[in-house]
Amino acid sequence: MMLHDVNQGIHKHKKKMRIGRGIGSGKGKTSGRGHKGQLARAGYKALPIWEGTTSPLVRRVPKRGFTNSFALKVLSINVGDLNDMFESGDNVTPEVLQARGIVKKRFDLLKILGDGEVTKKLSISAHRFSAQAKEKIEKAGGSVTIVAGRVPVEEKKAAAKAKKKAAKG
Repeated sequence: MMLHDVNQGIHKHKKKMRIGRGIGSGKGKTSGRGHKGQLARAGYKALPIWEGTTSPLVRRVPKRGFTNSFALKVLSINVGDLNDMFESGDNVTPEVLQARGIVKKRFDLLKILGDGEVTKKLSISAHRFSAQAKEKIEKAGGSVTIVAGRVPVEEKKAAAKAKKKAAKG
């Protein structure tokens, strides 16, 4: 392949194919529909999963499990990565991580994990910490602050149930 071949055949403003404009156009007479049959008729519509007379793949393949749309999205970062990204004495919060562009995805909870070494004194605020991470941060002279985050629906229901039970008893 040569450099001049890269964009060959690419048209920015490609003309729409004009169907049914005579034999000489290449798409005249039957206009690409073939001869007779259901597909040639006006108003024909098929389901996108239609595979002829075969049972469609989406129906043949077994369905298993489900995706919990209420599940909290937990973002995990290792202490070694935080050690590389921040200077000694810096405050590390979920907002700071998003502001600096370190985290681009949306998340509900931030969890700090203990992989890597911590040599800098960091003040870290997060929703969750692993025991190893907490130990490493405090050993390096830093501080750990647990921030309140979004509570899962199940926990809310359990708390309401316990509160109701306590009020009765």
